[in-house]
Parts: sequence; structure tokens; C-alpha cells
Amino acid sequence: MQPAVINSIMIENKPPTVSIIVPCFNEEGTIALLLGAIKQQTYPASKIETLIADGKSTDRTVETIEEFRASNPGMAVRIIENPKRVIPAGLNLGVKSAGGEIIVRLDAHSIPDRDYITNCVADLESGKGDNVGGVWVIKPRNNSWQARSVAAAASHKLGIGDASYRYTDQAQVVDTVPFGAYYKSVFEKSGLFDESLHTNEDYEFNARLRQSGGRIWLDPKIKSVYFARPSFPALAKQYWRYGYWKAQMLKRFPETIKWRQALPPLFVASLVALAALSIWYRPARTLLLLEIGLYFSILVISGIIVGWKKRDPGYIPGIPISIGIMHFCWGCAFIWGLLKPPGKGKTA
Repeated sequence: MQPAVINSIMIENKPPTVSIIVPCFNEEGTIALLLGAIKQQTYPASKIETLIADGKSTDRTVETIEEFRASNPGMAVRIIENPKRVIPAGLNLGVKSAGGEIIVRLDAHSIPDRDYITNCVADLESGKGDNVGGVWVIKPRNNSWQARSVAAAASHKLGIGDASYRYTDQAQVVDTVPFGAYYKSVFEKSGLFDESLHTNEDYEFNARLRQSGGRIWLDPKIKSVYFARPSFPALAKQYWRYGYWKAQMLKRFPETIKWRQALPPLFVASLVALAALSIWYRPARTLLLLEIGLYFSILVISGIIVGWKKRDPGYIPGIPISIGIMHFCWGCAFIWGLLKPPGKGKTA
């Protein structure tokens, strides 16, 4: 147990209570893994409650939760119905229903390390941040070559740029962290999650938190396994949604844009512009071919490198396809999002 937690227990003889909030929709394949990981936490079980905001799942998610709860009567697990079926609405329902002093947000397709909550509480108690989080250990959802490739691309710097929570081993102040842990009182200061943003709601909340003087702290000791999308179509759908809703968020906070977010739409825009110019201007056609050739050469080389390192030829086509999907879907959706008002997003 971390020194800050020990100190809290020694001084007050009572560690802070923790409410874990999980927005959820059709996660029967992973929800039991998450609940099992919560059961194994080193933080005192009597101080933890788990609130699952279910967006009217149509598979066996609810039944799986009920079966787990019946088998583990010592765990405080509660299902909250999320009729809006979007992630920020589920999070807000959880925050309002939470009895804990500290809120820990987790995803239904994640597995937190055994010391996850202990480390989150330690960093909050020691004042390192108003929102603390850690790094993702990204794993494939199944053993297919597509799933393996998507998982590898999701932690490849060519695919995710400087998103440090996917690769760093250095504790640092950052612009956002996955999931996040907060004192419940922070929501009184910064407000709840914006329910009009069906994705990127955490980044938008963190932007407001930073603007009000708050600090986002990434601690690599806080680890969780995150299961990537299982196929190329699922990855395309995910990154289209990410790009669209990132554009909606940046309309409100344009100063928060990062280079990793700007490059894909700029790349897509350059291809469209050069393609249009090439109809009348021959040198534009040459530049277009050079840009496309250089881009795909870099992707192919990356696939070869990953395939060689992992001794798996499936990565040779899989990495270029995955990273290409990430860039083009994000870039096209971002541009589309700048031109269109918010629409329907992902259910929780």
C-alpha cells in the first residue's frame, strides 16, 4: 500500500470511500473480467462500491452482472439504468448516485491492475492531481490477425502520436488520462460530463478542469488492460466516431487541439486538394502520387518491423491497414464534424 494511503489510515483510521462508475452497453464478453479485477483490488473491499450504468443492453450483460453479484455477496455492485444510452449520461447518473468520496471511472472492456485503486487514491491524497490516471496495456480482444493488428496499431506511435497514456513510463502532467479518478467534490467545481458529446466527454471535462486551475496527473504505476476493437470494421467505426466528436469538442475549446489530432485531417485535406488541382495542374498530380507513395511506404515498413519483432507475418498487412483506417477515418470524420452539427453518437 502506498505511503499516502497508509498515512490517511493512520491519521483518520479510515481510508476514503470509493465509487467505481462503469458506463456499459452489450459487454457480456468482458464485464465479468472487470468485476473479477475489482474483487482482486488491494484497496479495502468494504470501502468500494461499483455502479454500472447500463444503457439497456440487449445481450447477457445484465444477467452476467447479476450472476456475479449473486456469487459475490460481499461486493457492493449496483446496476443503474441509463435510458439515454450514451456514455456521459451514464457517467453523470453514476456520479449523482455515488456514495464514495472518490470517483473512479472504468470501462466495461478494461481490467485494472490489482493496485489500481490504491495508487489512484494515493496520488489524489498526496495532491498530485485533481484527476489522476495511468497507462493502458492494450491487448487484442481475440486471437485473430485483425484483432492482433488493431491492438498493436493502437499503441504504435505512428497511429497515436504523443498520446502518452498509451506508452509512457514517466509520471507527468498531461492534458488527459484514460478513465480517471477524482474527488467527488471536483464535479461541484467543474460541473458534470457534457451529455451532448457522445464521445470525447472525458477530454472535454478535463479541458474545463484545466481551465479552472485543475491538474491532470498521469502515473504509470496506475495500469489497466484495455481490449482493443476486434476487427477492421469495428476500428473504422470507432475512429470515425472519435474524429467526429473530437471536432464537436474542439469547436468549444479550439485552443486544446494537439498536433496528433490535427495531422490526420490535414493529411486528408491535402489529398483532396491535390486530387482536385491535378485535374488542371500536372505538378499537383506528381505531388499527390509522391505523398501517397511516401505515406504507404512508411506504413508498409512499419508493418514489416512489427511483424519481424513479433515473429508474426500477420502484422505486415495488418499494421498498415489498421493505422491507415485510424488516420483516414479520424481525418474524414473530423472534417465532417467541423461542417456538421452534433448528431447521434455511441451508446454507453
